Amino acid sequence: MNDQGERVEVTSDRDVVRVRQLVRTAAVAVKLSLVDQTKLVTAASELARNTLVYGGGGWVEVAPVDSGRRKGIRIVFADQGPGIADLDLALTDGYTTGGGLGLGLSGARRLVDEFDIATAVGEGTTITVTKWCR
Repeated sequence: MNDQGERVEVTSDRDVVRVRQLVRTAAVAVKLSLVDQTKLVTAASELARNTLVYGGGGWVEVAPVDSGRRKGIRIVFADQGPGIADLDLALTDGYTTGGGLGLGLSGARRLVDEFDIATAVGEGTTITVTKWCR
């Protein structure tokens, strides 16, 4: 991965695996702890799968970030799918529509340090997550 990051088109299960591998490599490069690497890869796997299954495919961009005080990884997941009609419900603990790791958006949100979601019905969803080195 270069300093500007890397983008992966997500159109198949194989691409979800590529995202996991890219996130793991990026997390190691910025020296996230093994626990934080695992949390980030797990969240990325869930969100990449959501991009494919619920968003109909899209892209994921993984990039190193530096706040001046600490380093981390920022990942953007984007699709042009149907969007999320009830975002509050989708972010509720225990809510699932089935098929994923069972974490849902709320589980993925708990695994990262920063979580931002923008969605509109008929326009798609963009989720940005960041995990910082401790």
